[in-house]
Amino acid sequence: MSVNVRTAQLSDIDGMFEVRTSVIENHLSREEMRQMGITESVVADMIEKNHCAWVATEKDKIIGFTMILPDEGCLFAAFVLPEYEGRGVGRRLVMLAEQELFKHHEIAWLETDKNSRAAKFYRQLGWGNETNINGTDIKLEKRRGI
Repeated sequence: MSVNVRTAQLSDIDGMFEVRTSVIENHLSREEMRQMGITESVVADMIEKNHCAWVATEKDKIIGFTMILPDEGCLFAAFVLPEYEGRGVGRRLVMLAEQELFKHHEIAWLETDKNSRAAKFYRQLGWGNETNINGTDIKLEKRRGI
């Protein structure tokens, strides 16, 4: 497997949405995302204005992506196609996102379902200081240098 990781471009947006809608855990359809205000045009605007998203590709196919909210210090999204899980793609993407977040923030944060595989993944990467949000979701933090 030859996976390349690079900064996301506007031409990657459709592939990023394909990845996002392909996941099994924390699945959202395009319509559900649209209702939350996450549209192709919103993501395009974010990519144009900020260094905030990265994609992993194999043979020019987008197989994963990560996205941050740089002003807030938030790891907003990290998703990998189900058939590529467990191969280090997500780890590489999250590490890039963390590097960018820690250029501007001492502490980065994210929210996820407390019982999800994602929560376990982030904990393995050193995210902690867990705070219960609503009984289902948690906030995790990571300090620069960990």
